[in-house]
Amino acid sequence: MPSFPEGTPTSIVTALSSPDENLRERVITDNPRWEGNIFRVSQLDVEQPDGTPGVRDIVWHNGGAGVAAVHDGKLCLVKQWRVALDRMTLEIPAGKIDAGEDPAVCAARELAEETGLVAERLEFVASSAGAPGFTNERTRIFLAHGLSTHPAHPDPNEFVDVLWVPLEDVIAASRLGVIMDAKTIIGAYAALAAGM
Repeated sequence: MPSFPEGTPTSIVTALSSPDENLRERVITDNPRWEGNIFRVSQLDVEQPDGTPGVRDIVWHNGGAGVAAVHDGKLCLVKQWRVALDRMTLEIPAGKIDAGEDPAVCAARELAEETGLVAERLEFVASSAGAPGFTNERTRIFLAHGLSTHPAHPDPNEFVDVLWVPLEDVIAASRLGVIMDAKTIIGAYAALAAGM
């Protein structure tokens, strides 16, 4: 039986704890296909719930961490070009978790590097699996408390602008599909729910 954090609603524990073997896929073979600097790709041969064979292309990734930092009702966002989307995006400060790294340590590092902000305390609010159909990547999202400002020091190949955007504008832009980054949307709604 899986373990759940304290405070997990009973209805969720019940739903996820029931065996449901009629839904489970079993991995028969893991065939590595490619490995890069950030992730690796495998093609899995699986046995589907009805016993028939299937193939799954899976991206394995250490995950990431992001921080929603709010000051005077404005959310700190980084503006950057995303080649995969072929467009500019607005996102909360975030980055890739190193192997074995604590997500909160990653979040604090990325916040300081990209924006120069340092938080007295980071509050964990959510873990997002953005595309569980093909990747194990999860992003942990934190709220920043007790901000102080220091010089930013982005990585040499990181080109970002830092913007402070009213939280209500971030929520509106998310609803319109202008801001579509999952960690940013989760962080903005968590900040709103926290009354920041």
